[in-house]
Amino acid sequence: MKRLSAIFGVLAAALLLDSTGATAAEEVVELIPEDSADLSPTNLFAPFASLVVGPGYWYKAREIRVETVPEDATLDLFYIRASFQKAYEQAESPVTVRLPSRVEAGRRDLLTIRALADGYQQKEVRVPVRSRQTEVTIELEPVANSLEAISHRYLAGRGTLSFLTKETLTFRMQEDADGFAVVLNGTGLGVGADETIVGVESPLVESLRPQQLGEDLVVRVALADAARNDAVEVRSRQSFDPVRNVHEFSLDLVPADRGVESVNRAKAALARIRSSAVTGCSLAFDRSLRDQLDFAELSRALAADGSFTDPYLREAMKRLGQLSEGGTITMTDGTKFLASAPIELVAAGSRGAEAVGYLAILRSFVGELESPDDRRQALRGLIAPELPPARFDAAMNEAESAEQRCRNGAAP
Repeated sequence: MKRLSAIFGVLAAALLLDSTGATAAEEVVELIPEDSADLSPTNLFAPFASLVVGPGYWYKAREIRVETVPEDATLDLFYIRASFQKAYEQAESPVTVRLPSRVEAGRRDLLTIRALADGYQQKEVRVPVRSRQTEVTIELEPVANSLEAISHRYLAGRGTLSFLTKETLTFRMQEDADGFAVVLNGTGLGVGADETIVGVESPLVESLRPQQLGEDLVVRVALADAARNDAVEVRSRQSFDPVRNVHEFSLDLVPADRGVESVNRAKAALARIRSSAVTGCSLAFDRSLRDQLDFAELSRALAADGSFTDPYLREAMKRLGQLSEGGTITMTDGTKFLASAPIELVAAGSRGAEAVGYLAILRSFVGELESPDDRRQALRGLIAPELPPARFDAAMNEAESAEQRCRNGAAP
């Protein structure tokens, strides 16, 4: 029968009217098994069928053009016969895949295409080799979750990294040579999220580097030397913000002494602050900075939310009252709260974004606690943790200019 089939093959080749060929500019991948499929009745009747459908249908090498949306996805190409992989190639879309002729392929032979692109869900498509299909377009769907922003708070030797995502986050952590990596499963980098990552640093965190690997987003956290040497403990927690409809996954970076020394340093720093920090031209800085920050974001940052910074913010508000005239904390609308009354102090804390002099005293607070190189990052973590560092620097520069103009004779 093999000899008869060979004779018929020669006959069909003689009748072939056209030749195969792919566009020279496009990549061509040959995915042809070393051996042909077992002989079947197809081999016997194909030459006669070619008289009707043309010899090219059965004896011409098959070509299928594969493209993806978005373009340039990675393609894993498998030739499957009887559930076994007979050939494999990898390419980038768009690509033309050259397959054996239909007469050389088995009835159940399949071209299996797996498309992968960073930030998209992988997708698999199967095409029977003997089918008439000549083009395949694979539309990839973005991963289900999205990282909207990263915030970093640092103060007095302790820090928190928070990841804001659209959906509940599943994650895993891996050790890195210079810190650790957080793998956010099925998550992509949201629009503008990279701005909140670039430039983030503190005495604990040296840098953050996001890397999209297929469906997963990897955020590599390089720890500063002090954090690595002191063996900072990492604790995780998750919460949900119903107002913004975002999920928050936080990593607390806790020093070896659990922050006892930090609390003592903070108390001493607050005690050193004098009334000049919240009066006169310091209020020009306070007002300018507040005007440049988004009120809702500032309110969230200063509100008690269970963060390690809550006690520091509460004590700073109390100190503001002690240094203000009459021991009262004044809001931008003129409302006053007595700092010595616990209930009124809590009420003032709930409106921290409106407290006159509060941003100024927080600047003095971090100035007493942190080195000159770390003060801005520490203040940003307290009052605008989700604001990109570059934008916060611009706001600070303008606020400091307003303070300087006041000192040069302008009205405070």
